[in-house]
Amino acid sequence: MRWFRFLILAVIALVGIYSLSMNFVDESKSFTHRSQIDYPVDKVFPQFNNLQKFVAWNDFFTSKKGLSYSFFSPYEGIGSSMKFSDKANEEFGDLFIRYSNLNRTLRYQLFEGENENPYLIDVKFVPKGNVTQMYWNIHTPKRSYMERAMNLVAQDFFVNNIDKSMKNLYQLLGNKVNKDLQLASIKYDSIMVGNREGALLLGVNVSTRNAKDMLFKNVMMNHGKVVNFVQSDLGKKEDEFGMPVMLTNAANLKDKEISYFYGVPLSKRVAVSDNNFTFQTINASPVYYVYFQGKYDNRVKDIQELMKKAKKDTMRTGQLMEEFLEEPVDGNDVKLKMSLPVYR
Repeated sequence: MRWFRFLILAVIALVGIYSLSMNFVDESKSFTHRSQIDYPVDKVFPQFNNLQKFVAWNDFFTSKKGLSYSFFSPYEGIGSSMKFSDKANEEFGDLFIRYSNLNRTLRYQLFEGENENPYLIDVKFVPKGNVTQMYWNIHTPKRSYMERAMNLVAQDFFVNNIDKSMKNLYQLLGNKVNKDLQLASIKYDSIMVGNREGALLLGVNVSTRNAKDMLFKNVMMNHGKVVNFVQSDLGKKEDEFGMPVMLTNAANLKDKEISYFYGVPLSKRVAVSDNNFTFQTINASPVYYVYFQGKYDNRVKDIQELMKKAKKDTMRTGQLMEEFLEEPVDGNDVKLKMSLPVYR
């Protein structure tokens, strides 16, 4: 009994000391941190301005393996938002972009759990040639009297997170630069012969009108639909799936209505609960292929050249595969690798 009383008194004393010490801790805290990355601002800013890209390298998210995500339109800039959760650990929250000034400033709001008060995170981008400096201004949410101890470690937590994130981003951008160099060395509009490896695609079957620009707008819409599903619903990171592929019948390219399959390569089958999405398998085969750069509608000429060569060589053909080497964006030229499987 004496030990029990002693324990009760000790607990009361500790609570009293903690409560007294919390009088000297602010209910919220603000601090700044400077970071730097050896890439120009036009490469760096888009990685912050798009939340799907943001979660791929930010250590706050990458260090938590059980998180799942839901992203909401618009997918970049002011108004972008996402939800994240880990049901196993009862962790959840929301992230918003509240302000975006191209290559200059961003403001995020981060809500964690049931706390109605957000973290406010402002990031200022200062270009220095091929180097970008970033100034982070972080304001923690107001906390209750008993939670204020978290503010004592908040700065160390965020600084550590930012430093690890910059290392992740540097590596990610390095891979993108290598890809850009590979794209720059491509020879366009020349038909070549090669072999296509087999692949497993997850995507959607689509039928749409084939009037001017309508097909490309439909492709962009379904690109976003497929990539968002793979990243948010399946939790796949950018390096866990391949470049998007469009499958269609090359002989129908001038029809008023056109049907196609649009999907991304995955390494293996996964459980898919949405019936709008399905798997298709591409078998390994010899191919005639050509690289194309330009307006999407202008690709037809190169496709016709592929078909002429196959006919000249008395080869049977399979479905045309259009591989998007860069994300399709309205108003921009596309970069495609167009492959026509051929058989005797």
